[in-house]
Amino acid sequence: MYVVKSPLSDADLKTVAEALQGALVDLVDLALIAKQIHWNVVGPRFRTVHLQLDEVVATARTHSDTVAERASALGVSPDGRAVTVAAGSGIDTAPAGWVKDSDAVGALVDALGAVITRMRERVTATAEPDPVSQDIFIGITADLEKHHWMFQAENA
Repeated sequence: MYVVKSPLSDADLKTVAEALQGALVDLVDLALIAKQIHWNVVGPRFRTVHLQLDEVVATARTHSDTVAERASALGVSPDGRAVTVAAGSGIDTAPAGWVKDSDAVGALVDALGAVITRMRERVTATAEPDPVSQDIFIGITADLEKHHWMFQAENA
């Protein structure tokens, strides 16, 4: 059932819908993983890493809303339910229990790297069918790459 009719062709809409849904899942999971580690990070760099993790959470949450609203604008129902996120995320699970600050940074480097790789694939996939969605993916990728750089520098 379409409540909102997309201006895209059915084939283009399918490509863009898959890209948007995948991005939504990855961003929701990234926010959850970063928050889980945020609550459990310990070590001499606790405060710095703790605050840096909240920046990632804020970025992921902001962009997940943008992605979900773009999907809705194209007539695609976004699905951010826990079961959907768990089944579709491209990120490894967060470590359980207390996480040493250097391990927390490493986990975020890996998580961000996984999301960035998939986001760059979405940039390519949406170039032709929907440059508007592609532009959103480009902006998200730029923001995530900035966080990725900063976390890599944290453990250098």
